[in-house]
Amino acid sequence: MNFKTLSRAGLVGLALAGVASAALAQTPAAPVPNKGDVAFMMSSTVLVLLMTIPGLALFYGGLVRSKNMLSVLTQVFAITCVVALLWVFYGYSLAFTNGGGLNDFVGGFSKAFLRGVDATTVAATFSNGVVIPELVYICFQMTFACITPALIVGAFAERMKFSALLLFMVLWVTFIYFPMAHMVWYWGGPDAVGGAAKALAEAGADGKAAAQAALDAVNADAGMLFKWGALDFAGGTVVHINAGIAGLVGCILIGKRIGFGKELMAPHSLTMTLIGGALLWVGWFGFNAGSNLEANGTAALAMMNTFVATAAAAVAWLFTEWAVKGKPSMLGMVSGAVAGLVAVTPAAGFAGPMGSIILGLIAGTVCFFFCSTVKNALGYDDSLDVFGVHCVGGIIGAIGTGVLVNTALGGAGIPDYSSKPGELVTAAYEFGPAVMAQVKAVLFTLVFSGVGSAIIYKIVDVVIGLRVTTDQEREGLDIAEHGERAYHD
Repeated sequence: MNFKTLSRAGLVGLALAGVASAALAQTPAAPVPNKGDVAFMMSSTVLVLLMTIPGLALFYGGLVRSKNMLSVLTQVFAITCVVALLWVFYGYSLAFTNGGGLNDFVGGFSKAFLRGVDATTVAATFSNGVVIPELVYICFQMTFACITPALIVGAFAERMKFSALLLFMVLWVTFIYFPMAHMVWYWGGPDAVGGAAKALAEAGADGKAAAQAALDAVNADAGMLFKWGALDFAGGTVVHINAGIAGLVGCILIGKRIGFGKELMAPHSLTMTLIGGALLWVGWFGFNAGSNLEANGTAALAMMNTFVATAAAAVAWLFTEWAVKGKPSMLGMVSGAVAGLVAVTPAAGFAGPMGSIILGLIAGTVCFFFCSTVKNALGYDDSLDVFGVHCVGGIIGAIGTGVLVNTALGGAGIPDYSSKPGELVTAAYEFGPAVMAQVKAVLFTLVFSGVGSAIIYKIVDVVIGLRVTTDQEREGLDIAEHGERAYHD
């Protein structure tokens, strides 16, 4: 081979390399996770676990009588462990995959036992071209699945069998929570929508129909409530209304505690309740800010709203109770804080700080009256006010989100990924459709979870029996159910 041949070969090689480089330049590189987003989401996940154990466990435990303290701790811890396993077995797949003919309501089993998921797979966020490791997303959503059924425990505390509780929770997360998470939060993601919208914008006359059909298919690949336009940033419907109405149904079907309305059933340790409540507030920053899935300005907005709405609700409950009952109570203030956390959850990334304060003031005041006046008038024994705080607070927050998302009121606006493909812009706000979507979502959640939970309670009652015996209830569930005490004098 002479120099001329070598030169020709070199020129051909350079030409081929140039063609390959041009081809590569036209193909955008697949997005990779940003280490800052990953660290933020891992921290948020741990914070949400902190909300449940020990946060929720201590908050509830301090509110019951000392003979039932350990039983509440055991129930919350056991639910967390059992649901975490169910989540990776089939819960994640049912919540966040396509369900075929049932896709409006629930996903399928394509990722059961985390099939196809490894350290290299990614999940979409809410920004075009931004992803996080799928395993991190699975862990984050797992903590939501764990805390939601644990919230229900407070409604029938001090009187339900441990075996019945476990069976109920397994059935409830399977048939109520996983479908609700799918209906509200499952969608194709910003890149899928943006890519299909871009293809439509660039399509010629001959390809418009096909491109439009492709965009329609992407938009159709979502849960029913998501397609209704319901906004739920971190779980107003999925978590709080869902658990709150299930708790109300449960406390009514199981019946009142022995001596309810006749014997003193004061909380045995408000110190524990304050510690638990404070841990809930701390952990809730992971709950709300983490639901943005990336560390940016919207996460900062959710963080700010979680601060101010909670403070406003605590102050509102404190002064309302002071005016009505003559004394401001610590329990009231902590309960108000939780009501504010609940109300701001669906609105955290959509409302502005001032709107969140108003939301907190309303939630603190309304939830106080539901936990006192309404509860006493109707006579149901919701032991730890799960319905009055979580369901009522969740309804206020969910409907309020439809109002406060309006940019004219300082809100972030309704997201739109189609108008400018590849960008997140704010859609035009219309009060009627925005609020109606929220109202429909609330009503659906109340009926779906209320009726579904009632059926599950009845099934468990027939199979195992829901309630402990009279003697066991009087003795306390710590000894009767678990053979140990929280305290030894």
